[in-house]
Amino acid sequence: MKKTLKDIDVKGKKVIVRVDYNVPLDAGLNITNDKRIVATLPTINYLLQQNAAVILIAHLGRPKGKAVDSMSLKPVAPKLAELLGKPVKFVGKDVISAEAKKAAADLKSGEILLLENLRFHPEEEGKNAAGEKDKAALDAFAKELASLGEVFVQDAFGTVHRAHASTAGIVKYVKDAAAGFLVEKELKFLGEALDKPVKPFVAILGGAKVSDKINVIENLLNKVDAIIIGGAMAYTFLKSQGIGTGTSLVEDDKLDLAKELLKKAADKKVNFLLPVDHVVADKVDFVNKAVPAGAKVEITSDASIPAGFMGVDAGPKSIEKFGEVVKSAKTIVWNGPLGIFEIPEFAKGTVEIAKLAAEATDKGAISVVGGGDSVSAVKKAGVDKRITHISTGGGASLEFLEGKELPGIAALPEK
Repeated sequence: MKKTLKDIDVKGKKVIVRVDYNVPLDAGLNITNDKRIVATLPTINYLLQQNAAVILIAHLGRPKGKAVDSMSLKPVAPKLAELLGKPVKFVGKDVISAEAKKAAADLKSGEILLLENLRFHPEEEGKNAAGEKDKAALDAFAKELASLGEVFVQDAFGTVHRAHASTAGIVKYVKDAAAGFLVEKELKFLGEALDKPVKPFVAILGGAKVSDKINVIENLLNKVDAIIIGGAMAYTFLKSQGIGTGTSLVEDDKLDLAKELLKKAADKKVNFLLPVDHVVADKVDFVNKAVPAGAKVEITSDASIPAGFMGVDAGPKSIEKFGEVVKSAKTIVWNGPLGIFEIPEFAKGTVEIAKLAAEATDKGAISVVGGGDSVSAVKKAGVDKRITHISTGGGASLEFLEGKELPGIAALPEK
């Protein structure tokens, strides 16, 4: 077990907190969704109650090691101040400048300082000024970051799968380190779902590509009772069985792998569920996320998709078949939508499964939803408050499901 915030002494100390403030901004640089900021409030409020001085470090976007005005964290400071009901100081341009260091040194107990985008420095991602990989540059930058305070708290689950200066590198240069409340919660729900699942354990995997989820499927086959596969990745599995897929997105180079995964599931007696019917369309406007005028939309009678049509959602028989498994589950892990759910006409499969996952949760199941699209889906279905845990880290939750070690967690000290 890793040390968590209540395992370390933060009273009156300068505490550096890695947060995930990679928030969406509109053209006027206004924050359009503050959920990532809201998610950090429990940790920040606890530190303030402990009379700590709080130094927040974060990134926004992909500035590729250069200062980019449109990716400044400046808009976050007033939003955070509004949410906390107290001032938040901000130092722009350079996170380890003399000005930033002075602001950190002068910070009094109970005060909050937000520093500029970490990724304005190539060293944060382990590169030098020329853009080449450079471990020494990462270490030097991590040491500079650590010099801003005494204690480090990791509360950015969305970045713990990266071996960056502010996630893994900083830990060896501070007096003590721990997971914040948000990361602790992620590890609890994701960890327990994988290591100590209450059976039956059902995984729902969707999205476009089998290649994105190979390792997740491989890892989960050792743990689950059933896997439901939806979205475009289902068409690769169906084609591998000789079933017609029309013009659907298929990874032809992964057909043998799909066959192999189906065989592994059969050998391990895992119920591997694929769609048995589909909503199909002959035209889709992916740019405007719409059904074009004159497009034909049909429901197939079986798993086969006719020539000239592409699968866009799970059909009613599939939803019913999947639903029976979801309703009987005691642990549910979900990553990825079951169709092109951004287009309302093709969202039914995803929304119905979200509602069924919520119903199972109401009856005592543990449900964990991760990945941006799945999170949007449970919100679209209006059931997000009825899901046990919604993960804040897309890539991190996916790598956790793969069974990979997450560098930002591995670096933290044990209790």
